[in-house]
Amino acid sequence: MEPALEAGRVKPVKIRVLEVLPTLKRAGAERMVVSLARRLDASRFETGVVSLFNSFPGGLEPELEAAGVPVWHLGKRAGLDLRMIPRLRRVLIEFAPGVIHTHSYVLRYSLPASLATRRAAMVHTVHNLAAREADLTGQLLHRLVFGRRVAAVAVGEEVRRSYRGLYGAEPEAAIRNGIDTAAFRRPGARQRWRAGHGFKDTDFLVVCVGRLDPQKNPLALIEAFARAFRGDARGQLLLAGDGSLKEAALRRAVELGVAAKVHFLGMQGEVADLLSASDVFALSSDWEGTPLAVMEAMAAGLPVVATAVGGVPELVSDGEAGLLTPAGDTSAFAGALARLAGDDGMRAAMARAALSRSEKFSVDQMVAEYAALFERLAGGGR
Repeated sequence: MEPALEAGRVKPVKIRVLEVLPTLKRAGAERMVVSLARRLDASRFETGVVSLFNSFPGGLEPELEAAGVPVWHLGKRAGLDLRMIPRLRRVLIEFAPGVIHTHSYVLRYSLPASLATRRAAMVHTVHNLAAREADLTGQLLHRLVFGRRVAAVAVGEEVRRSYRGLYGAEPEAAIRNGIDTAAFRRPGARQRWRAGHGFKDTDFLVVCVGRLDPQKNPLALIEAFARAFRGDARGQLLLAGDGSLKEAALRRAVELGVAAKVHFLGMQGEVADLLSASDVFALSSDWEGTPLAVMEAMAAGLPVVATAVGGVPELVSDGEAGLLTPAGDTSAFAGALARLAGDDGMRAAMARAALSRSEKFSVDQMVAEYAALFERLAGGGR
């Protein structure tokens, strides 16, 4: 953009930041992108978002549209789709970003597309453990460009360590994802949500917000729930999300005799009330980055039972804001659920600790750190 005169003074040129990711489904990385795109200081930045796939029902597009952030959908097909390169190139020419910020596997498309435009700074956020974030082709590409053409950002210390172990170098920065913690404080939501969804105040609600995919291991969670609440009629498991393991999860609930107590809620556009209505948050993942769902649960004042994988122990201190168990140890996970269900005092203390700890998960801090990085890499936009 060209400088403009205002009252005889030259206005600084805004940095245009283009966020590029596969979809705008309601998941952790996608919600982080939306928060960043909406909250970057409009006096210093202009933002746009590219979703390689077309929109999905219940996606995050309305939040971007309400904030005036332009969104492009490129109509990607499943698998490798080289049509993305010229389509993305056209967006780059139209938007002329100073920073291209990528997520997941999209560098294989954004790098060649960027060659036809003026040179923009490139930033890639590693949202998961480095070895899990990309396939072998993606890892080879990352090895070639990280630290040279592309500045890598890790979302936590464990992700940083995994990056160093895989790529033999430090990422450009470690910036933890952040949330709007105040949005998850919902006084009165517990009774209101339960009454509206047919649950009694005496029910013990275990909630999980996450994809029903192998990473999250929902089958292990259902098995642990069945063990923990065997003979305890209060227990109800709420699964908010969808994914490739939904049918298998439904079958497992039937096999274990808990089908009437496991509730598949599907994708939820608003989870704050659901969290506020629950008693414990549970996440049985086999691997993780730094999950937003855990941060949101803690901001809602929920104690957490989770597997000690990835960046989860950076969020939840075992025995303080929740209980952590080894990945794959269903018996230990069941025991942790039963322990919290049977000890009101422990649960209340952990809920207070979770709420206090969540104050450190500031979305404003995340945005400020990315803003500083973008300005440094793009030359301050001057």
